[in-house]
Amino acid sequence: MRDITYPPIIGTCKLTFRMLGQRFKMTGTENVPRHGGVLIACNHIGYADFVYGGLGANPSGRLVRFMAKREIFDHPVGGPVMRSMHHIEVDRGEGLASYRKAVDYLRAGEAVGIFPEATISRAMELKEFKTGAVRIAAEAGVPIVPIVLWGTQRMLTKDHPKDFSRGRTISITVGTPMRPSGEDPVAETAELHRVMSSMLDETIRSHPPEEQPPGSWWLPARYGGSAPTLEEAARLDAEEREERARRRAAKQRG
Repeated sequence: MRDITYPPIIGTCKLTFRMLGQRFKMTGTENVPRHGGVLIACNHIGYADFVYGGLGANPSGRLVRFMAKREIFDHPVGGPVMRSMHHIEVDRGEGLASYRKAVDYLRAGEAVGIFPEATISRAMELKEFKTGAVRIAAEAGVPIVPIVLWGTQRMLTKDHPKDFSRGRTISITVGTPMRPSGEDPVAETAELHRVMSSMLDETIRSHPPEEQPPGSWWLPARYGGSAPTLEEAARLDAEEREERARRRAAKQRG
């Protein structure tokens, strides 16, 4: 697959990281295979997660083609950039085309990125996973490599203002490959969730404590933070969906 814009965009991102004085705590990057199809499964806590999830695969020389919602591709600037990097457009109402494209990419030896939670977690913990990651990897016959991100939510996420303050730590934890068979997608998805939950717990606990004092909005409630619980976050997500539906209906009525 020909890449003209992807390498310079990565270079620009790395320069931006240096300008922001970001410190990276990266572990397990050797778990990303250097060749062959691989599905990268990331947790989702902020709008920049695809950038940092891709960084976790960068030491292995892989360019990750992320599955991303259609709205990003509809943007007059973001759309052409996303297509130039061969990311995969996902229409949540018609997901089969993106599913097939992901499988085709993987069978062709590409690295594909997916967020099993589908949307950002306001709780900063793992939401319920969709079974798509397991089904795609099983059909393509490739491993899933789980990646957990932490610290990205402080820059750009739901319900909070942008904050690109200097000198923060970004933790990127890469787990060992998993090989789903597809025989029981629900059970295998539950196992992926369990593994990534354990990785997230370890990542949070090993993150610099001075960067997550008690009461921090970016810290899950059960770690002493003030982020909403999973139940509270689910209620906020439902309210957000209802509001979007209301705006769409109002727009259609003219």
